[in-house]
Amino acid sequence: MRPGLVLGRFMPPHRGHVHLCETARRLVDRLTILVCWLPDDPVPGPLRLQWMKELFPDCRVLGHQGPLPGIDAIRALHPEPIDIVFAGDARGLRLAQGLGAAFTPVAPRLYPDLSGTAVRSDPWAHWEQLPHPVRSYYARTICLHGPESTGKSTLSAPLAAHFDTLWVPEYGRAHCELYGTELDDAGLVTIGRTQSAMTGAALPWCNRRLVVDTDALTTAAWSLMILGHVPDGLYEGFIRADLYLLTDIDIPWKQDGGRYYPDAADRQRFMQVCIQVLEEAGAPWVKLSGQNDVRLATAIEAVETLRP
Repeated sequence: MRPGLVLGRFMPPHRGHVHLCETARRLVDRLTILVCWLPDDPVPGPLRLQWMKELFPDCRVLGHQGPLPGIDAIRALHPEPIDIVFAGDARGLRLAQGLGAAFTPVAPRLYPDLSGTAVRSDPWAHWEQLPHPVRSYYARTICLHGPESTGKSTLSAPLAAHFDTLWVPEYGRAHCELYGTELDDAGLVTIGRTQSAMTGAALPWCNRRLVVDTDALTTAAWSLMILGHVPDGLYEGFIRADLYLLTDIDIPWKQDGGRYYPDAADRQRFMQVCIQVLEEAGAPWVKLSGQNDVRLATAIEAVETLRP
């Protein structure tokens, strides 16, 4: 057995860290990655530990809260002998000598300008250097929210195209096309939770921003309209979007085979319910009114203000 060690803060993990750990794991039989953090770090330590476990599932990934550990602390965490210490520069040599291990500096000049500090200062400028789990943390989600027949799906695709990113379609439509429009608690919970799951699955693959055609808050508004209450479990897995674009009812209602509320009074009530769930969630929102070109321009202007 040939064990190795990589120690770092990984705040956050970036391409240089991944290259270091991938190189190390190819050179030893078992690699231990020690993630260190302080309580007030700008990126939470337990989250970094989770990321490294996700990125390197076949390695032993340990966490240490406190200053970078010395030799005694490392031996307490890793009582087995360590054959090789890996690092991105020569600073790992002293640690290796203290542990009685060999030292391998891994490509110290491969990413000379890449550092955790640089990534934290402008993560979107370093987007291509971030592993997919880390991208989810720095991405921003924009949700089209509003009553039925107000242009949410119509706006989603061009808005995403403008920002060269993905958009997540409305799951509720597909659900109702398959199972019908008679929705009960279980059906609405399925819609809300599936929409949340689809959003979470798309986040690592988006380009800085993710556009979502409705989310669990929209499903909650539907629940209040149909049932008069929000079913238990609907918000499971839900993470509030960074911006909600509320589509106004100032365009004509159109039946597409799965819509409920053509009456003007019902549309107005639906609009108020949509605002209600946003306000109760403390969600930031911008109202989109007018024709599609005006709405799209308003949406683009609002989305451009979002930053990590």
